[in-house]
Amino acid sequence: MKKNAAASWCALPLPKTASKERKSHRCAFYKHQQGFRWKGIRDEAYKQEGSDWTNIVRRVLIGGHGETAKFHVRYFEISSGGNSSREKHRHEHVVICIRGQGIVLTGKKKRTMEYLDTLYIAPDTPHQLRNPFREPFGFLCIVNARRDRPKLLGKGK
Repeated sequence: MKKNAAASWCALPLPKTASKERKSHRCAFYKHQQGFRWKGIRDEAYKQEGSDWTNIVRRVLIGGHGETAKFHVRYFEISSGGNSSREKHRHEHVVICIRGQGIVLTGKKKRTMEYLDTLYIAPDTPHQLRNPFREPFGFLCIVNARRDRPKLLGKGK
């Protein structure tokens, strides 16, 4: 058996060609806590500004801590009566419901999303997520690390 055979991929030595930047990267583990929170992950504003969204919080799990991943994993939670902005952009993303339920608008389609329902949002598709229900609507959102800024569409555009 090789010396590193039992080690996790996180414990394997970096190749000699790795840059100094990559040598500083370490695996990270964020322990899930009560209330869909993770130790070491802070609440962030959904967006910096805007009035087309309400009652939504973002928690960046992967992509805000110096990782070199080509994707980001974020947890969003929309409180009762809240919604994301209605927008479109060139980048794609995946949404996986892990708490409660919500309404997802993609193009002209309206769907109810529930636990472990998964949605792929194609580039340039108008979309919005809403929570008309009593319980919080929580979902993982996986996006490209490099992405364009959304174009806000407002209501009915």
